[in-house]
Amino acid sequence: MKDKLFTRSFIYVCIANFMLFFSFYLLMPIFPFYLVENFGTTNSQIGAVLACVIVTVLLVRPFSGYLVDVTSRKPLYLLAYFCIIWVYLGYALATALSLVVIIRLINGMIFGTVSIAGNTLLIDIIPSSRRGEGIGYYGMMNNLSMTFGPMVGVFLHDYYSYNVIFACAIISCAVGLLFALLVKAPAKPRVLEKTVISLDRFILLKGLRAGAALMFLSLPYAITTTFVAMYGKELNVLGGVAWFFTVFAVGLICARFFSGRAVDRGQLTQMITVGTAGTIGAFLLLASAQFFMGYGAIIGSAVYFASALLLGLSYGSIFPAYNTLFVSLAHHNQRGTANATYLNSWDLGVGFGLLLGGYITQHSGYPVAYGLGAACSAVSLVVFTTAVVAHFRKNRIE
Repeated sequence: MKDKLFTRSFIYVCIANFMLFFSFYLLMPIFPFYLVENFGTTNSQIGAVLACVIVTVLLVRPFSGYLVDVTSRKPLYLLAYFCIIWVYLGYALATALSLVVIIRLINGMIFGTVSIAGNTLLIDIIPSSRRGEGIGYYGMMNNLSMTFGPMVGVFLHDYYSYNVIFACAIISCAVGLLFALLVKAPAKPRVLEKTVISLDRFILLKGLRAGAALMFLSLPYAITTTFVAMYGKELNVLGGVAWFFTVFAVGLICARFFSGRAVDRGQLTQMITVGTAGTIGAFLLLASAQFFMGYGAIIGSAVYFASALLLGLSYGSIFPAYNTLFVSLAHHNQRGTANATYLNSWDLGVGFGLLLGGYITQHSGYPVAYGLGAACSAVSLVVFTTAVVAHFRKNRIE
């Protein structure tokens, strides 16, 4: 008999996660336009401003992971969730680019904490025998938010002011916070021995190899999510650029139905290998979309959206597998640290992707940027197959 997965707390934390990331994805496609229209920024400046959030995320996450491990998860989760609301209000009130940069730095500090606390709270709620499946469904909430968030954001950008968009993000977070309050967090096992402060309490050292492979996957992901809307408008794709995020999310959701269960059946490394190979093909398709536009708008648009579907299927296979990999390398009292290392590895690549993407798209164009994305995915595949697989099988705890 299977352990029960769909408890009330599991459902509540999934809804809270959806509302949090809905607000995030609502702002993602319109933020470059917000910076250009309000502050006259260039693509390079856009990349730098958006990357500011990564600076504080990377700095705060190791300490957030430690706090999550030594304190109660839920109060920290609720506090950080509440603070995100004030961050979005700050964007609406910002009158200078310097203020936006400061708010982005604060945004990173808070988001780095809420993501660690929420992810670790989830791990505590779901049974270990269904961990991959549970992480998959939790991640599906991100995918659903990715479906509706950008569509709503682009629609609001066409018809309403930025203040209306930021107000929608605030309302989304407020609703999510209400559901987060309903989550019943399980009691943490008491650790009687004295906690020794060491580097491994802030960074999961056994996860560094996997972190390196993951970083090369997140770099092109950042270039895609940040600049793909501008790329689509440049190509003048049929149907509008908002459909890229929808098709991408459809691929992610479809992958979630089988990837988490495959991980629980012991196919973790296979899911990462196949998913990483898929991203290589997807970025090559995206890079070639401009070329195929020369054969007609229908063909070029089809290639553009096909890359979104393949990217969704690939990353949807990778996300729950990597998350489970990091948690499986950690003891119970290091779950926060494991999640912090997992997310920091991802965000380190995202930071480089934002900076590099902004520079390359401005000076060399979007196809070159996505060609680089394919190369980064290839490097990730080599690192994973040669340095991570055997190390994981030797050091996994559960």
